[in-house]
Amino acid sequence: MPGTTLMPGSCQAMGTHMIQHTSPMPPLRTSRWFNTREPITLDALRGRVVVVHAFQMLCPGCVAHGLPQAVRLREAFPEDQLAVIGLHTVFEHHEVMGAEALKAFIHEYRLSFPIGVDEADPSQPLPRTMAAWNLQGTPSLVVLDRQGGLRLKHFGHLDDLSLGAILGQLLVQPIAPETLADEDRHGAGSCAGGACGALNP
Repeated sequence: MPGTTLMPGSCQAMGTHMIQHTSPMPPLRTSRWFNTREPITLDALRGRVVVVHAFQMLCPGCVAHGLPQAVRLREAFPEDQLAVIGLHTVFEHHEVMGAEALKAFIHEYRLSFPIGVDEADPSQPLPRTMAAWNLQGTPSLVVLDRQGGLRLKHFGHLDDLSLGAILGQLLVQPIAPETLADEDRHGAGSCAGGACGALNP
């Protein structure tokens, strides 16, 4: 069932919850990127709020809700404040959702934000980032704060008003000095402009 990850001490915002998770997220494990000149890392995005939309081309909820929401976010917020990333995380119908099919899908749906292909794991159906982040299926929404801390992990559709309330709180928070130092060392990241559940093996 779609739902939001909750942790002790969470604060409620418009019917959903923000969480505070101080441990860094496992890195993105990708095999290919679209709409960006170079691979994107979470470390390079420190200093910005980050929204990751995990999706599959053949997931009805992704096409109807998740991806249009990502497009609206990209249009609504400045890129230097909010990074929007798509993660094509395939755990079913692998043979028909390859990189070339995804390339055509991105073109047909006019998706302009960066999209990474979650790296396949030969030992199991779940791709590597999906497994490491413990995502339940698609669409899934992951939000990180300016320091890279996990603040939201939601499976299924989350309405724009609830998500906007959470992002508004995160965007007004100041950037920690150590985050600015990390950004100076790593450089800024290149960020040019129904739910499908997964069964863990």
